[in-house]
Amino acid sequence: MTTAKDLMTSPAETLAPDATLADAARALANLGIGSMPVADGDTIVGVVTDRDIVVSGIAAGLDVNTATVADIATTDVVTVGVDDSAEAVAAALAEHQIRRVPVVDGGILVGVISQADVARDLDAADTGEVVKEISKD
Repeated sequence: MTTAKDLMTSPAETLAPDATLADAARALANLGIGSMPVADGDTIVGVVTDRDIVVSGIAAGLDVNTATVADIATTDVVTVGVDDSAEAVAAALAEHQIRRVPVVDGGILVGVISQADVARDLDAADTGEVVKEISKD
């Protein structure tokens, strides 16, 4: 059985809670990704997306050079465990309509799994269903 540990990218790229929105935007752009965990040491404390930066940051009038990711990050974070199956990871992505999910081991952030990571493991029909669920309006 393929597990989250087999699928994840480790170590996870993270942002510190005190990183500015400008720093977060640059990090996302440099990595070519749309979201990143916010971590205090090895503990995940949130997730920030490019959409959060635009909608909750810039559009809300925050100064991107002084506002921090802690000001806008989602703190109710969906995670999966290292021993969760690929199917459970796919279900979490689909159910919560997210494209990346942090992987934790005993509450410690150990990696991240993207939709593409799961797609490489599942058959075409299951992959299509996951993508369909993630992309629902």
